[in-house]
Amino acid sequence: MDTEGADHLQGGEELMLSGLVNRFRGRGLAAHAAIADTWGAAHALARATSCETVIVGRGETAKAVNRLPLSSLRLPVDTVAGLRTLGFATVGELAATPRAPLTLRFGPEVARRLDQLFGRVAEPIDPIRPADLVEVQKSFAEPIGAPETIEKYVSRLVRQLCLELEKRGLGVRRADLIIHRVDNTLQSLRAGTAKPVRDIAWLTKLFRDRIEKIEPGFGIEKLSLAAIIAEPLIDVQSASSLIEEQVTDVTPLIDVLCNRGGQRIFRVAPVASDVPERSVHRIVPTADEDGATWPMHWPRPTRLLTRPELIEVIALLPDHPPVSFTWRGKRRRVKRADGPERIFGEWWKRGSEWTAVRDYFVIEDDSGERFWIFRSGDGVDVETGSHKWFLHGVFA
Repeated sequence: MDTEGADHLQGGEELMLSGLVNRFRGRGLAAHAAIADTWGAAHALARATSCETVIVGRGETAKAVNRLPLSSLRLPVDTVAGLRTLGFATVGELAATPRAPLTLRFGPEVARRLDQLFGRVAEPIDPIRPADLVEVQKSFAEPIGAPETIEKYVSRLVRQLCLELEKRGLGVRRADLIIHRVDNTLQSLRAGTAKPVRDIAWLTKLFRDRIEKIEPGFGIEKLSLAAIIAEPLIDVQSASSLIEEQVTDVTPLIDVLCNRGGQRIFRVAPVASDVPERSVHRIVPTADEDGATWPMHWPRPTRLLTRPELIEVIALLPDHPPVSFTWRGKRRRVKRADGPERIFGEWWKRGSEWTAVRDYFVIEDDSGERFWIFRSGDGVDVETGSHKWFLHGVFA
């Protein structure tokens, strides 16, 4: 970024830079930032130093970059490898070498990057622009604030957005409504869909359900609606049939629940693994079926605990099921049991599982509740496990 003339608005370069890095850290992202006289120097310092923030004073670029590695010059990998073969290790060593032999062997790129780094050649910043962002806007001569007025103009913006999407053969997956208030503050509403759509009525409903969250303050002077994520959408003609069974589309329900804050909506899908906690993963509700299934030769519990919970068991080793067990402070007497089902560790993933064994039992207590428990180890050899018992799942 070109920050010249803007740092004083943030309290100086140091506060501006540290504020940017802290915002990234607040979102769980690690960032390194640098300010220098040239783009090349800032680019190099941000990547080659361990400090989170680096500020190089005016006229001190040469001193700051002399010890940087050659990889910070934005040169091709093979060029950097060739320079290292010749004995160059730092930018300072390369800059002090006559250019004619370097140009003859590596071409003009080495000299150009050095000149850009030290500011001898201008290097304008080529801004990053989003590719064909579909966006519609409405500005108001007089600020608006009534809910019914906001709803009316949001409906018009949705219609305009859908028309633009139709021209490009796209459907929206995520749309952002930006509210520009007269006090120069912004507010945003986001609507997401499980699959690409450009249904005017449906998108209008998704935003209408959340209009009450808009705080107009002293008034709204501009509304912007943008399709942040858009994907190709092909119109398919629906045909009714007397023979084929109609398929119910649940994506509208998913959209409503997700936009009300239900971001935990997911489906579970099988994974090729014998270890129960590794045999399932979460996928989006509308993901395509890949044909994978779970093995059906042994029953699996309806609810699998996030982590197996330690229980106290009375059982006869090595292969007999428990007679009773205590879970979460309550002692239960076992009425029926089935097992063991032996599951081996995945030695090709973890060396510690080379000899690991679990023996699973399906048990029913005297009150009729059914549980899925296992013993860590084969009941004989201590190398196969601790021989402690765990409860891993509950049947419906």
